[in-house]
Amino acid sequence: MTTGMSADMTAAAGGGVTATATRTIDRLLFGDNQFFGVNHMSEEKARAQQIRFQDTDAIMQVIDAAYAEGIRTFMCTTHDRIAEVCDRVRAEPGHYEGLKFFPGMPYAHKYANAVTDDGFLGAIRRFLPEEGLLDSISRGATSFARKDIEGVSTLLVDAELKMFAGLDTPVIWMQNVVVDLLSGLGFTEALRIFADHVRTRYDAQPGFITMNLPRLLDDLDRVGVVNPLVCSNINKLGFRMSGGMEGYLDALEKRPFRAVAMSVFASGALPPREAIEWVCTLPNLESIVFGASSRAHIASTVALVDEYWPGRPT
Repeated sequence: MTTGMSADMTAAAGGGVTATATRTIDRLLFGDNQFFGVNHMSEEKARAQQIRFQDTDAIMQVIDAAYAEGIRTFMCTTHDRIAEVCDRVRAEPGHYEGLKFFPGMPYAHKYANAVTDDGFLGAIRRFLPEEGLLDSISRGATSFARKDIEGVSTLLVDAELKMFAGLDTPVIWMQNVVVDLLSGLGFTEALRIFADHVRTRYDAQPGFITMNLPRLLDDLDRVGVVNPLVCSNINKLGFRMSGGMEGYLDALEKRPFRAVAMSVFASGALPPREAIEWVCTLPNLESIVFGASSRAHIASTVALVDEYWPGRPT
């Protein structure tokens, strides 16, 4: 559960409004990769998981298991199936009291499929928030006419968040596919645009997922995003840690940011106890995000974190 709040006033380069409160997030976040056939080590396991979770009831059984083990934060993509999860949670607010969603966007395949099925205007109608529809359309049209990337970017964020209406979304993530593309292209001002919009429109904390932590921290520094919330692969093997293990450990020791570790088990290459024991010794670690398909695996992870990272509630 969230444990505190402190003022964190930041000034962005270019005059962006980035005043917000920094709220402590849960130490364990439950991810959704397993529901959509994402496994970086085994295509066979990925296919099996995708088949297993074709039915939303199967997804909800695992989410219920995580909730029963005390996990209260679901870090998820904006996959169409997550919209069904949101509907289930809205329908039973008492059953899911305190459950928070940390959506990550964009989910690119969703847009491509929508345009194929409904055409460009149909896709816009499907994803835009019902509240302020005309304003959103106007904002989008004006943005395209002026080649104004800020308007287009904020329009897409609003579209992605439509499915979470009425739910608690205290953190909103930009997915690594976009974060690292923007970084590679040098268009890092878009990171500040995203951060400002998430704070001002949704009173939420912006988060950034990356496959290259040291480089992203430099980019965020340049555009004035202070003390950012950043999720990246952090594991004992250096698995998928672009930029090198040394750069990550140096950043955790010296850089002002809030670290969320993913792929801590290196996609199953590390024994759970060894993985958790190592990651929990790192400085400046705020949270761990993990995925699991059974209550036994969820309970095991919770127990290991309780053992090696005592002192913070889940």
